[in-house]
Amino acid sequence: MAGIITIFGTGEGQTAKVSEQIDAELRARGHETTTVNVKDIDPGLDIDDFDAVLVGASIHMGRQQKAVRKFVKANQAVLARKPNGFFQVSGSSGEGTEEGAAEAARYVDEFIEATNWHPDRIGLFGGALRFSEYGFLMRALVKFVARVESSEENPLADVEYTDWEEVEAFANEFATFVEERLGEMAED
Repeated sequence: MAGIITIFGTGEGQTAKVSEQIDAELRARGHETTTVNVKDIDPGLDIDDFDAVLVGASIHMGRQQKAVRKFVKANQAVLARKPNGFFQVSGSSGEGTEEGAAEAARYVDEFIEATNWHPDRIGLFGGALRFSEYGFLMRALVKFVARVESSEENPLADVEYTDWEEVEAFANEFATFVEERLGEMAED
């Protein structure tokens, strides 16, 4: 089948977990996959060697990782030639509200404008809050910004907002898109 690479940026690890789940779904469909943190890209890596490209990023302080934006800008020509997709992991997507969905969509719109890249497919997933990994000030700031109610039983409990069924559905929809697109390209 297809060789698919996923390049992702992550702040606290949730985007890495989402990338791994997408990778597992793509492999289950028979695709060869490679998943790389944008910070760990080997300078010799050529994404042109892959049939399709996925890019993932998390939102911190209202923006995706600078390294992800830089990667997309540097590889725009290759991305335009191949089936591609973008997924974003954010607290906004995990809110389950219209306001949260609108905010997550706005982040994507700003990313598209900043990179001038128009992904073929886009997925928006809820993130996670890792209270157990934060210091006192960071916990207080995150609770304030995210308007999170801590559990009375365990105010330091980590919270995961990722809907794994949505991640699986996106991976399968992306795989179908890639399979169809590569089939069309082979016919040309």
